[in-house]
Amino acid sequence: MAARFASIGECMVELAPQADGLYRRGFAGDTLNTAWYLRALLGSRQSLVKYVTGVGTDALSDEMVDFIARAGIDTSAAERIAGRTVGLYLITLNGAERSFTYWRNESAAKLLASVGARLDAALADVDVAYFSGITLAILSPEHRRTLFASLAKVRARGGQVVFDPNLRPRLWADRATMAAAVIEGYRAATIALPTSPDDAELYGDADAVGTADRIAALGVEEIIVKAGADPTLVRAGGLDAWVAAERVDHPVDTTGAGDSFNAGYLAARLAGGRSPAEAVRHGHAVAARVIQARGALIDMGLVADLAIGAG
Repeated sequence: MAARFASIGECMVELAPQADGLYRRGFAGDTLNTAWYLRALLGSRQSLVKYVTGVGTDALSDEMVDFIARAGIDTSAAERIAGRTVGLYLITLNGAERSFTYWRNESAAKLLASVGARLDAALADVDVAYFSGITLAILSPEHRRTLFASLAKVRARGGQVVFDPNLRPRLWADRATMAAAVIEGYRAATIALPTSPDDAELYGDADAVGTADRIAALGVEEIIVKAGADPTLVRAGGLDAWVAAERVDHPVDTTGAGDSFNAGYLAARLAGGRSPAEAVRHGHAVAARVIQARGALIDMGLVADLAIGAG
């Protein structure tokens, strides 16, 4: 793979529950999670992954940037923003299912698209740009427009733009604003990774096929409609296929499942040259491994055998 990958969004401090009732502090966030697993799956090609974000100038921001860099992810586009810090979230588990509580009012990542020229420079050398609905949710309307303008330049030079809507209604002023912004996210993308029934509930789609039809009408070329443990719909080249998820009898923590699936899919599709259906199977294998451990980010060695070219 000669392509260079940039993941755009927010990394936060993660407080993850442990078996003894205490919490372990780490760093995670949907777009960082995908970058983390993509780096793991690319093996010796890890220098191809960069993270585009905003961080503060405080010690906690320093620690976060160091953590990302030690993972082999390029942090040259982690912009330092004075007077800001990094956000925090706490995971609450009900069995293996999770919910989140957030503290992010002073998050520097909210300003990651505050300067168009700076964002353009961060994406100037990338062939694949990845962002999510959470990326859109934390930005002001003006900064969302700046992000879309930069993504349009990636597409104009023949690059791929990948979008996971990752719907989080609590991050938005109202559902209408969220729905409109996510539509613009789809319009910006060449590859879409929505989740059913989240999209169906927001837009009134009858089923996963309806979701794919609606997104395809917005100009997206490759659509993967995820459905947790249910089969995934693959829409590519005008054809539909269904791919069964990998069964996990005793999941431990589903945090990061969708993000790691996305990394597995993109590694197989963009680095491994596999078909969309084959890439979905690879994504399921990665997610199945991840949900058998606690926290959004598991040790990269635990997915090493799933790396592109492994074995």
